[in-house]
Amino acid sequence: MKKILAFLLLGCLVIGANAQMVEAGLATTKQDKAVLYQVPGNIEKKNTFIVISKKEQRLYVYGKTAAGETVLMAKFPVCLSKNKGQKQRKGDMKTPSSPKGKPFYISMIQDASTWRHDFKDGRGNIKAYGHWFLRLVTPGHSGIGIHGSTNNEGSVPGRASEGCIRLRDQDIITLKEKFAYVKMPVNIKDEDEGPWEWEPAVHKKAVPIKSNAKCAEGGATSAGPVD
Repeated sequence: MKKILAFLLLGCLVIGANAQMVEAGLATTKQDKAVLYQVPGNIEKKNTFIVISKKEQRLYVYGKTAAGETVLMAKFPVCLSKNKGQKQRKGDMKTPSSPKGKPFYISMIQDASTWRHDFKDGRGNIKAYGHWFLRLVTPGHSGIGIHGSTNNEGSVPGRASEGCIRLRDQDIITLKEKFAYVKMPVNIKDEDEGPWEWEPAVHKKAVPIKSNAKCAEGGATSAGPVD
């Protein structure tokens, strides 16, 4: 009986610790869901930008209000490259980090619903990109983008891609329909880089939109910014 009680107590401690880590932005779990947040007034798309944290395996959408306040608009769990570190060459299976103050940006929004890829894992040439591919300009490297995870949704969040940023299929649709636009700045942090100085205060103020059936499946709905 004592062994059973000790085992149950240990389980509760582990669960509690994991919950605290996730809340603090130090870890993610397979249960991570996309979250959209209430936004004060309308924010024009041209005043929104993306920040991707390799450490947290999350993509954040931020916006600037007319008063110049930065607000959190959405967050999505992501899958990044299977190998860690700054990308050096084609085929090194690494996601590039953007230089400080010089974000990458979306150059094209492409329908990828019929695109296929052979991961050389025995599954053959399969659909792999979800509905949309948000192609990024990443100086020194090509072919990097933000896309869905058809046939690989179990990898989100995680580290399994060849260098691109994967979202769940529903989430890439939400990101494209509500936030993404050509020339949108995309900041990708270094491997061990934590929250930027202003981020904790912004996150503390953020109020999630009440979840619904779509959110429960990994997606989220919101009015989003205005065009």
